[in-house]
Amino acid sequence: MTEKATFAAGCFWGTEAALRPAAGVLDVVVGYTGGKSSFPTYEEVCSDATGHAEAAEVTFDPQRLSYERLLEIFWRMHDPTQVNRQGADVGSQYRSAIFFHAPEQEAAARASLAREQERLGKTIATQIVHATTFWPAEAYHQRYFERNNVVCHVPGR
Repeated sequence: MTEKATFAAGCFWGTEAALRPAAGVLDVVVGYTGGKSSFPTYEEVCSDATGHAEAAEVTFDPQRLSYERLLEIFWRMHDPTQVNRQGADVGSQYRSAIFFHAPEQEAAARASLAREQERLGKTIATQIVHATTFWPAEAYHQRYFERNNVVCHVPGR
């Protein structure tokens, strides 16, 4: 049996790159979620008008990788104290968010946020919200760093 986890942590290319190598991750798809339009395009989401976040949807084997471990990776891959931005990427599409798929994920996310808040000693801007429709991004965005032999330069990644 597999499970899904969805995270937004700035540019979805970097989010995918941080999550994909974890043992137990079976697939990562980048796309858009948390907005108000159907079938959003990259250009629409980048306009900051759809309300979608750039996100990564992870399919994982919970026997090999816990949701809690994915949360640890999430907190370390970005600066969760920044509001609607990560580094030079600015706009609500770059917000920090955990989109939970089950009540157990919500509880784990809230507990991990509390631990991270205590560790950082700063206000965390990360949203914890129920997962809604996930719209896969255009094919050229999938595995972008792998296909283009580039690395992410956002601090923390």
